[in-house]
Order: sequence, then structure tokens, then C-alpha cells
Amino acid sequence: MSNPKAVTKPGFVEFVALMALMMSLVAMSIDAMLPALSQIGAELGVQQENTSQLIVTVIFLGLAVGQLIYGPLSDSIGRKPAIYLGYSIFFIGSLLSIFASTFPMMLAGRLLQGIGMAAPRSVTMALIRDRYEGRAMAQVMSFISVVFILVPILAPSFGQIILQVADWRAIFVVLLLLGMVSLLWFALRQPETLARERRAPLSASRVGRALREVLSHRVALGYTLMAGLISGAFQGYLSSAQQIFQFQYELGTLFPVIFAVNAAAIGLASFTNGRLVMRYGMRALARVALHVLCVLSVLFVVVVWAAQGNPSLWLFMVYLMPSFFCIGILFGNINSMAMEPLGHIAGVGAAVVGSLSTLVATPLGMLIGQAYNGTILPLIVGFAALGLGALALMRWAEGSRASASPEMESTV
Repeated sequence: MSNPKAVTKPGFVEFVALMALMMSLVAMSIDAMLPALSQIGAELGVQQENTSQLIVTVIFLGLAVGQLIYGPLSDSIGRKPAIYLGYSIFFIGSLLSIFASTFPMMLAGRLLQGIGMAAPRSVTMALIRDRYEGRAMAQVMSFISVVFILVPILAPSFGQIILQVADWRAIFVVLLLLGMVSLLWFALRQPETLARERRAPLSASRVGRALREVLSHRVALGYTLMAGLISGAFQGYLSSAQQIFQFQYELGTLFPVIFAVNAAAIGLASFTNGRLVMRYGMRALARVALHVLCVLSVLFVVVVWAAQGNPSLWLFMVYLMPSFFCIGILFGNINSMAMEPLGHIAGVGAAVVGSLSTLVATPLGMLIGQAYNGTILPLIVGFAALGLGALALMRWAEGSRASASPEMESTV
């Protein structure tokens, strides 16, 4: 199955399509569930409406754990075996979710889905680096980013369409089938890209050294924690968006449309960032975006408080769209700045940065989501507080310019 001699290397278009499909399974597994959260919670005996949010947040815990596993593992046993292992865990998690009869069983399935999907999410990046470099790699990633933009926009509508003709378990069935299709395509068409002579012995000490380096480097640590705070705010939104739009604002089945509009703001920011980052630099764009996000959020806290937590939908959207545009700019730059000092340990360094930032983000997002009280005040206060915290971290990280790479202002 993994014999490279038996596999014909896919062309550029096919390769991009395959990588995009594999990496998009994470977003599909998260966002397609959103319209069904209340139904799942009701059928599985959830007493508190906010508890259903755990169906979203627990998958991030799985991703955090999985990223630490698959990076070093793929460097040791090869890219394809590591991805096969991840898919196997994802399939087990999907089956648990499909046949879940209790809420804890559902959460166990979602945790396994997250651990499993960490493989195609992280190892495909290494696989792309194996095959392409420089501008060619940038071109591949730019095409894949189009899928990243489209999937969060379309996934809730995809889930809503399934709910029109079947129950929520069918969403998990479709995700399982998509996983099987992508795995079969990958197994038949993609050869192994890491030659045996380039493989490194599997060692926990490599991860430990990378973790110590991230924790001891002011720039890497500052931007990693900053990424965790911004992602935490976004996870808080993901957790509570269905309750806010479907019930508080009584949009019902129109929820995916509003969700798509906000996701489009992040997509537009990703496109804009790609056009501006070479001209203005990552730090400058991130600094402006973060200041704007903080000002908007603090001001909107006052507005929401005056409206007793229930401003009009149009006013809420006037806040959300520019805020998500700022978050899109931040997503496009923070991780790159965290990785800039770690070029000599890029593979395992990326795993540590991704895992640590997710471990910071998930409990923060869970805290914001669980604080939902029928108003948007907890969400906006969360955005303001985490935005201000990220701003403090940015200033702390930039306080040691000598630790920062001199190329950071101009590299992508």
C-alpha cells in the first residue's frame, strides 16, 4: 500500500486537490456540526444547552495532542504510515460518534476524531515541503488556502442540507465517507516523499528540546501564546454561534448564511494579507489588526452593556465583520512570527507551536462558550479581554528585538 514504486506521482492540479481535501476534513468535522448541536444534545440527554458546545471544543483537544504525535512520527516512519494511523483513529472516532447513545460516548468519538485528523492536517504540510520549496510551495499553499476559505463558509450549509433529509448521525456518516475517499485517493496516487535515509529516529527528547526552546525564546513564546489567545476568542465564537444566531436572534435555518458571511470576512482578510504582507511585513499588519480588534471590542462591550446584552442583529454584524477581518489578518501572521526563530527545528517546532497554542486556546474558548447566558455579552467581553491580553503579549515579545530575526519584518 505504501510502496512508492507502485504509485504514480500525481500532477500539480491533482496533488493540490488531494492535499486540500485532506486538510479540509478538520474544518468540515467542526463546522458541519454546528447546525446540529442542539439536536445532538437533546437526543443524548444533555440537560444544559451550553454543554452541547463541548461537541465542538473537544475536537480541538484532540488536535492539540495529535500534532505532537504525528510530526515526529512521520519523520521516523515516513509520511504515509503516519497518515494511515491518523485516518484509522479518525474512522474509529467517527463510528463512535455515529452510534453514540450517550453524551460521554459522543465526546470520546469527537476526541478521537480530533486526534486522528491531526495527522492529515500536520503531516501533509511536511509532505508538501518534501515535494516543493520556495515559490512553488507558496503557490501550492495559496491554492489550498482557497479551500480553507470556502470550507468554513459552506460547511454549516452542508450540515443544514443533510439535516433537511436525515438526522444528525448522517453528518458523521458523510464525514466518514469523505475520509475514506480521501484516504483511498491518497493511498493509490501519492507516493512516499520521505526517503529512508532522511528519516530520524523516533525520540521524545526531540519534542522536549523543541518545547524547551519555544518556552525559552521570548519571540517564539510570545507569539505562540498570542496565537492561543486569538484562537481562544474564535473558538468561543464557534462554540456559541449556533445558540446566538439560531435562538437568540431567531434565525433558525438561516444560521449558516450569517455564519458564511462572517467566514467570508476571514477569507477576504487572508486574500488581503497575501497581497500586503510582502510590502508591509507581518509584524506591522498584525500590530494594526490587533489594535483595531481591541478598540472595536472594548467599544462594543459598552454598546452591548447598554443594550442589556441584546443589540440588534445588524449592529452585531457591523461589529463582527471587521473584527473577523482583523482575526483573519492575525491568523495569517502570528504563527509565522512564532516560527521565525525556529527554522532550524521547523518540523517539530511547528508541532510544538501548534499544540501549545491550541492547548491555550481550547480552555479559553470553552470558558467563553460556557458563559453564554442568552446574551452576546460574554462573547464580546471575551473578545475584548483576550484581544488586550494578546496586545500585551505582542509588546512583551517585541521588547526583545535582539531575539527576533532581522528578516521578520519582510518575510512571509
